[in-house]
Amino acid sequence: MIPAQFDYVAPSTVEEALAALAEAGDEGKIIAGGQSLLPVLRMRLNAPEKVIDLGRIDALRGVRDDGDAIVIGAMTSHADVLSNALVRDNAFVITKAVEQLADPQVRHRGTFGGALAHADPAGDLGAPALALDAEFVIAGQGGSRTVAADDFFVDLFTTAIEDGEILTEVRIPKRAGWGAHYEKFVRVAHQWPIVAVAAAVKVDGGTISEARVGLTNMGSTPLRARSVEQALVGRPATDEAVRAAAASAGEGTNPPSDLNGDADYRKHLATVLTRRAVLAAAGG
Repeated sequence: MIPAQFDYVAPSTVEEALAALAEAGDEGKIIAGGQSLLPVLRMRLNAPEKVIDLGRIDALRGVRDDGDAIVIGAMTSHADVLSNALVRDNAFVITKAVEQLADPQVRHRGTFGGALAHADPAGDLGAPALALDAEFVIAGQGGSRTVAADDFFVDLFTTAIEDGEILTEVRIPKRAGWGAHYEKFVRVAHQWPIVAVAAAVKVDGGTISEARVGLTNMGSTPLRARSVEQALVGRPATDEAVRAAAASAGEGTNPPSDLNGDADYRKHLATVLTRRAVLAAAGG
């Protein structure tokens, strides 16, 4: 299907983009990599009067070191995130998740910020960002504000980004030396995960001293498996100990029931995948 007619603008600065968005009001739509928006436009599920393309704003691209954190520009492609040494050395679970995100074509066109702003609960980046306590920098005409990951994901396809605002970058606290893994269950290659688990683990002398675990597609937003995290701390990085901690992975979740599996099946998967992800992250 062919999209409905719309005006197209490609600003070169964030300020120009915000001005265009304000002028368009409810009839404006931001496009980043286009991997989510273009199919929606083609099916005419959304018919904005103006599309504002962020692709020419160079300031929104790249990864930089900022002391205790790394900063990923919202328009940085998945492929660039995947190949970046700063991300690999300091936020390895992001690297592991992007490795399994869609296919090479999507990774070269899709953007890190665009995927997070889309807020699909089955998306591969939400759980790692949440697990790493990422912060989201959001720009509006009144200035910028920073939102913690716990507050960024509000509901299904809904974030803390308000009308007239643009996600500009994501700040991720450094966790150099942590092991990480992203365990994703699909039935066919490049499918959205039925369930996935992001695990980042710090091991000292065979004992887990810190742990972060994020769950994908286990509710209307990405979720932290905090009971699992607490149960892992101080425990040996062994199959028996990790299995016991992972048993609570499904607690407090509200996974969907669909053709890929019902809620109880997903809760079972969450415990299995959490055990696998944590053991892999811990080097077990």
